[in-house]
Amino acid sequence: MKLYISTATHTHIVLELRSGNNVLLRKEIEAAHRQAEKLLPELEMMLKKIKKKLSDIKEIIVENKGEGFTALRIGVCTANALSYALSVPLRTPTQGKVTIAEPKYSKAPTITKKKN
Repeated sequence: MKLYISTATHTHIVLELRSGNNVLLRKEIEAAHRQAEKLLPELEMMLKKIKKKLSDIKEIIVENKGEGFTALRIGVCTANALSYALSVPLRTPTQGKVTIAEPKYSKAPTITKKKN
């Protein structure tokens, strides 16, 4: 089974559990600035729904290019950690098979700008 993770926007998470080219379960979660809170609990619920475990995941695909600086890092870091912990391959649409996925931001982050 493959796990697909996308936190490429700061408003949504997309999770898919796939078997080959078939999508077993897809969930799009509204998570405006709450990806860290929602990603893993949602994944756990999805796995329970189809009676699978984390150990059933044999590959992880993570969207590593997007607009939300923090959101994108959360998805990429989660995918990296799960890939390492489960000893499964990791892929990205922009890099292909990787050992560690790197986020590719669509613009420079603005996290250091002072707010008025």
